[in-house]
Amino acid sequence: MTLAYSVRPEKRDKIPAPTHVDGTGRLQTVTREANPRYHALISAFRDLTGVPVVLNTSFNDNEPIVCRPEEAVDCFLRTQMDALVIGDFLISRR
Repeated sequence: MTLAYSVRPEKRDKIPAPTHVDGTGRLQTVTREANPRYHALISAFRDLTGVPVVLNTSFNDNEPIVCRPEEAVDCFLRTQMDALVIGDFLISRR
């Protein structure tokens, strides 16, 4: 994700979160072979919304990027995150 590409003007209203103010976005391609679980998530999102794009951002909150499950749970507990998925586990707020 080191390069920014122009998001087609007619698609910018469909994917506003990953579109920068200058109309560009950072492309990351996910293949079924390289990451089947993440590919399935994106495909399911596409099936529900018609949009085959999700926003992939760094996982942290005023700290270094989360690298371990313990750091992920800690970040979840002290932020207003709705849910956290780690492997086959889902942690969500009531």
